[in-house]
Amino acid sequence: MKILAIIPARGGSKGVPGKNIKLLGGKPLLAYTSEIALQSKYLTEIIVSTEDDKIAKVAENLGIKVPFKRPLELAQDTTPTIDAIIHALQWYEKQNVFFDAVCLLQVTSPFRTIEFLDKAIEKFIEQDTDSLVSVQRVPHEYNPHWTFEQNDQGNLRIATGETEIISRRQDLPIAYHRDGSIYITKTKVILEQHSLYGNSTAFIESDSDSYVNIDTLEDWEKAEKMIQNKVR
Repeated sequence: MKILAIIPARGGSKGVPGKNIKLLGGKPLLAYTSEIALQSKYLTEIIVSTEDDKIAKVAENLGIKVPFKRPLELAQDTTPTIDAIIHALQWYEKQNVFFDAVCLLQVTSPFRTIEFLDKAIEKFIEQDTDSLVSVQRVPHEYNPHWTFEQNDQGNLRIATGETEIISRRQDLPIAYHRDGSIYITKTKVILEQHSLYGNSTAFIESDSDSYVNIDTLEDWEKAEKMIQNKVR
């Protein structure tokens, strides 16, 4: 299977300005994801999609290809990631290069391991699903069977639509949330459905002890502490 790994890294980060090439533990944040991607035995091509010349230079110094410059209109705060992925696939198609799947690796999840990445790809291939995402378990107090929405009368209703709440924690089904570390999707699904998920989505559970998703300065500080404590 031919898999294109895309590392999206635009220059206009607001939560942590310049975070993609900001030094974390002495090296650019981008380096953590790049180093792992380069070690994978399953990724056919690894690229960074960016509109920023500084990010492109850092990526190339790390050994990652930057075959094109992402258009500015696809590098805005409101730009869906799927649009940047489709742009990359269409660029390769013009070069008469085609891939069976795309592996999206976001820079904001720096502490994934090569073992975790390759295990995710193996599961995606073995299960032959439209997609696979990395997840973490939802704490029981936030389980969807224990969360509520406001109804038309201004009262609470169970978010899952049930009429009776599950009273015992032990009876709650396990729930998961996407953690943003890994997305793998068949190219056909991306191009035809404009979706990272399709009709069937497998999953792989991340290690919560070595996980951080860097969107804010508080997240950045947490990542620094994890490095200092050698959690990763």
